Amino acid sequence: MREAMAVAQQSLVSNDVPVGAIIIDSSGKIIATGTNERESKSDPTAHAEIVAIRKAAKNGWRLDNHTLVVTLEPCAMCAGAIAQARIAKVIFGAWDEKAGAAGSVWDVLRDPRSIHRVEVEAGVLEKECAAMLSEFFRSG
Repeated sequence: MREAMAVAQQSLVSNDVPVGAIIIDSSGKIIATGTNERESKSDPTAHAEIVAIRKAAKNGWRLDNHTLVVTLEPCAMCAGAIAQARIAKVIFGAWDEKAGAAGSVWDVLRDPRSIHRVEVEAGVLEKECAAMLSEFFRSG
């Protein structure tokens, strides 16, 4: 999670919300990172998770046995992309009580109706991740 938090800081250069994501393969190697790029790319789909998934999928879209670590609970769009990429596990920091789709508002990743369910570990370094976001919105 600390690596994802460091990645999140890169978003601040373009005044994007500081969310960072990393994708780790089954051997524990980081194969992709992503930050929010909505402002810098004028792309509403350029959330940190989507950016990381796009990079990781360059060698094949099936990311079975991979873990995505992200500083903020994924939204419904990102949760759908995570499931479509067949990512095995998501670890996130801060809860998103307004738009989260990994257990707070919705639980897209573990919905029993889904074809692919994802293991979720929530609240890792939650206070630190939430503080980074709060500081961004307080100073913006």
